[in-house]
Amino acid sequence: MRDLTLVFDLDGTLVDTAPDLVASTNHVLDHLGLPRVDEQTLRPFVGHGARHMIERAVGPAVEAMTPAQHEALLARYLDYYGANIAVGSRPFDGLVPLLEKLKRQGVKLAVCTNKMEHMSRLLLDELDLSRFFVALAGRDTLRNAKPHPEALLGTISMAGGDKARAIMIGDSGVDVATAKAAGIPVIGVSFGYTETPVREYSPDAVIDHFSELEPAIDRLMPN
Repeated sequence: MRDLTLVFDLDGTLVDTAPDLVASTNHVLDHLGLPRVDEQTLRPFVGHGARHMIERAVGPAVEAMTPAQHEALLARYLDYYGANIAVGSRPFDGLVPLLEKLKRQGVKLAVCTNKMEHMSRLLLDELDLSRFFVALAGRDTLRNAKPHPEALLGTISMAGGDKARAIMIGDSGVDVATAKAAGIPVIGVSFGYTETPVREYSPDAVIDHFSELEPAIDRLMPN
């Protein structure tokens, strides 16, 4: 696997960030005097970004808000999230030993996410995951974010990898669409954040636990 590059999505793929993202949304709801929303209700919307989560949680009242009010709510959300980014967020089960093994084998590991780069770095630092990755591309790192193929191809280039020996791992239709647009094989994870099961986006393989990743890689990219 030494010449292989693996590019991971972040939220819902590497890290279960829902607890802290939902807490940040509820912080906004508290400010507005609205009822809090439970994690299971908001979990499917995590992958759509902060604005979407806020809108879903606020509900019909959001229609009466001005653009300035929208921006103020987003700023409140992001301030709280940045200060509480790893309170409840944790790597998914089996991830850390897998990354340790892959790194020992010489695999180039990278992250391609639509989370802002500084927030992504902060999260990975707080969870002691940055040490595994040779490249990180956030929403604002490159000219185009996912699902544009440049996001993935640029990440592979930043990692010093080869497109012909690269695989994308993600939890959403956006990740699958990005990989297909870039001509890169993609493995979906079933434990992430998506309203539609990831299998319905037709990735090249689907795993239910990180213990299944290496066999999936071997099937897609034989040595």
